Amino acid sequence: MATLVVLVAVFMTNLDLWIVNVALPAMGTAFSGGGAGATLGALSWVLNAYAITLAALLVVAGRAGDRMGQRPVFLAGIAVFTLASLGCALAPDLGTLVVARVVQAVGAAAQIPTSLALLLATVPAERRTHATRSWAAVGGLAAAAGPVAGGLLVEIDWRWVFAVNVPIGIAALVAGRSVLPRPTTREAGPLPDFLGALLVVSSVAALSGALVQAPDWGWTSGGTVLLLAVAVIGGAGFVLRSLRHPNPLFELHLLRLPRFGAANAGSFLFGVAFAIMLLSNVLWCQEVWHWSALRTGVALVPGPALVPVVTLLTARTAQRFGHGPLVAAGGLLFTAGMVWRAGFASVDPDYLRDLLPSQVMTGTGVGLALGTLVAAGVHALPGHRAATGSALVNSVRQISATVGVAVLVAMVGSHVGAASRQDFRIAWYAAAVLSLATSVIGVRLSRGGGPARTAPVAAKESEADTQALA
Repeated sequence: MATLVVLVAVFMTNLDLWIVNVALPAMGTAFSGGGAGATLGALSWVLNAYAITLAALLVVAGRAGDRMGQRPVFLAGIAVFTLASLGCALAPDLGTLVVARVVQAVGAAAQIPTSLALLLATVPAERRTHATRSWAAVGGLAAAAGPVAGGLLVEIDWRWVFAVNVPIGIAALVAGRSVLPRPTTREAGPLPDFLGALLVVSSVAALSGALVQAPDWGWTSGGTVLLLAVAVIGGAGFVLRSLRHPNPLFELHLLRLPRFGAANAGSFLFGVAFAIMLLSNVLWCQEVWHWSALRTGVALVPGPALVPVVTLLTARTAQRFGHGPLVAAGGLLFTAGMVWRAGFASVDPDYLRDLLPSQVMTGTGVGLALGTLVAAGVHALPGHRAATGSALVNSVRQISATVGVAVLVAMVGSHVGAASRQDFRIAWYAAAVLSLATSVIGVRLSRGGGPARTAPVAAKESEADTQALA
C-alpha cells in the first residue's frame, strides 16, 4: 500500500508536466478578456513559473527531507500540491493562475526527491532495483497518458486539468499518513544556500521574460535590455556564490568532470529542443489546424508512448556499448523528426504524412537520448557525489524546459494565430540544430566510455575524480 501511495503521488506530479501543454490554448481563450492575458508570451508563464520554481527548489527540498525526515516533507508536498491545484482550478485570472503554479511547484519539489527514498524504505533490499525502475517508469506512463488525459479534461473545461489532482491528492495524503514508513536516519547538516536559489529563479525568470516579451517590446527596447541585464547579473552572482559558498545550492565544480559536464550540456541542449517540439506541436494542431484539445491529445500520443518502450528495450544496449552511441543515435533521430516537420508541415492537416512520422522519429530519439544523458551524468560521478549530482541533472532539465518554451515564443511571436508557417519552421530547424549538437556530445561520450569498466579502471577514475573535486 505504501508503494502504491508513493507511485500515485509521483504519477500525479509527472502528469502535470504533460497535461498542461494541451490545455494552454483553452486557457488563452478563457483569459482573452484581459487582452495581453491571451498572448502566448503571457501564457508561457503557466509552464515556466512551474519549471523555474521546481528547478530552484529540488535540492533545497531534498536536503530538507534528509534533515526533517522524508515522510513529513513528502506528505507536506502532497498537501501543498493539492491545495495549489485547487487554486489553479479556481483562478479568476492569469496572474492568479501563475502564482498558484509557483505554489504547485513548491509541493512537487517536496515530493520528487523524497518519493524515491520512501519507496526504497518500503521494499526489501533485493527488490530495490525493481522498485527504482518502477519509480522511473511512472514518468513514462504519465508522458503517454498526459496528452489524452489533457484533451479529455479540456473537453469538459480546462480547469479540470488541475481539479483532477484534488481527489487524488486527498486520497494519497490520507492513505500516506497511515501507511508510509518513518525512516529514522536523518542528516544534521545545514540546508543549501537559499539565496542561491533566489538568484537562479531571478536569472532564469528574467531571461525567459526577455525572450517572451521581445516580440512585442522589441529586442532593443529598455524593458528587454533590462531583463537581459538582470539575467546576466543574477546568473553571474549565482555562479560566484556557488563556487564560494560552503554549502551551495548546486555543486557547480562537478561540471569540471569531463563526462559529467558533457552529459549536462547534452541534457540542456536536448531539453531545449524537446520543449520546442512539444509545445509547437500542440500550438500547430490547435491554432493552425484548428483541432480540438482531445484530437490534439490523441494525435500526440505516439511520441511520448514510444519513450518508455524504447528506453526499456535499449537498457542492455547501453550496458553493452555505453551511453554515447545511444545519445548520438537519439539526437540524430530527433533531428530527422524536426527536419521532417519543417519540410512537410502544411496548413492543411495531413497527419499521416506530416505529424505521425515526426512523432515516431522524435519519440524514438527521446527514448534513446534523454534518460541516457541523465544516466551518463550520474554514472560519471564519484559515489559520494551521486545525490548532489543527480539533483543538478534534474534541475538542468527543468531550466532547459523553461528556456525552450521561451525560445519558441520568441520565434513564433506572442500571438500564435498570426504566426506564419515559416516562423514554426525556424523553430523546428532550431530544435534540429540543438539535437544535432547533442549527437556530437554523444560522440564525445563514446570516446573512452565503452561498456562496463573493470574494477581497477573504475577505482582509478573514482580516485581521479575525487582529486579533481578536492
